[in-house]
Amino acid sequence: MKFLLTGLGNIGPEYENTRHNVGFTIVEKLAADAGQVFSTGRYASRCEFRHKGKTFVLIRPSTFMNLSGNAVRYWMQEEKIPLENVMIITDDIALPYGKIRMRAGGSDGGHNGLKHIAEVLGTDRFPRLRFGIGAEFSKGRQADYVLGKWSAEEQETLSERVETATKACLSFGLIGLPATMNEFNRK
Repeated sequence: MKFLLTGLGNIGPEYENTRHNVGFTIVEKLAADAGQVFSTGRYASRCEFRHKGKTFVLIRPSTFMNLSGNAVRYWMQEEKIPLENVMIITDDIALPYGKIRMRAGGSDGGHNGLKHIAEVLGTDRFPRLRFGIGAEFSKGRQADYVLGKWSAEEQETLSERVETATKACLSFGLIGLPATMNEFNRK
């Protein structure tokens, strides 16, 4: 059984270690833990590993955030992975820093990556893991905040929170979404 874990982010050095790229950070941690390296593919960098009998295909779309749906659709078709085995990993300003929430679907909440994926797939009923980045910005400064680097305070616990998110992603593949939500949505 295969699972497609898609970390959302923007390509380029100016976006590395920014809040908006936490999806990339999470799939990069999964790959590193499995001893895998991403290679360039169509619409995304890709790698895969096996864990407890399951195959996890990781992608980092190279389409920029607003066109992420193209990468998701392509790799779902290429790898023959059904929608229920796809996990989209993204940042969320509606959640406090470091909180994770998994859902089976729902609105894009103003997130352009999720919006494009829903448009391309024709549904918003796809699993997603939202990683809280907080909303510590003044009026009119949302883009600067989201595209900004993690604060020193956030960096102190970032690796611990990313580790929790990677465990949730693996759990999704091993025990399914409902049980994983019960365990990790409280953390």
